[in-house]
Amino acid sequence: MQSLILYNIGMDELTIGELTARGYYLGSNVSYNVKKMVENGYLAQERSQHDRRSTRVRLTTKGQALRSKLEVMFNRQADSLEGTGLRVGDVETLNGTLRRLEGFWSGNLAYSTDQPVTSAA
Repeated sequence: MQSLILYNIGMDELTIGELTARGYYLGSNVSYNVKKMVENGYLAQERSQHDRRSTRVRLTTKGQALRSKLEVMFNRQADSLEGTGLRVGDVETLNGTLRRLEGFWSGNLAYSTDQPVTSAA
């Protein structure tokens, strides 16, 4: 999870909320993972100049080096799709579909009741 968070930060400087919205880290405690990456020197965390209540994170030199390695790995995996009949565009379409499905499920779970499902027969 931490490698995905690190990769998605890229060269940007983001708040935790922006990072969460960008990455869809379902079931992950982003704040905990960011804290661990700050402790290990991959991220720098600073108070926002405009809003002292929020903090912004960015990659350190160590984090940028790891992100470069991740990018090489991701590109190699994308290139290896060529021999499978799958194209990068197919995977991107599938990813978008899965995100919409996740949104549908999340929306329905938020409004669901605790009533058991019964058969209409």
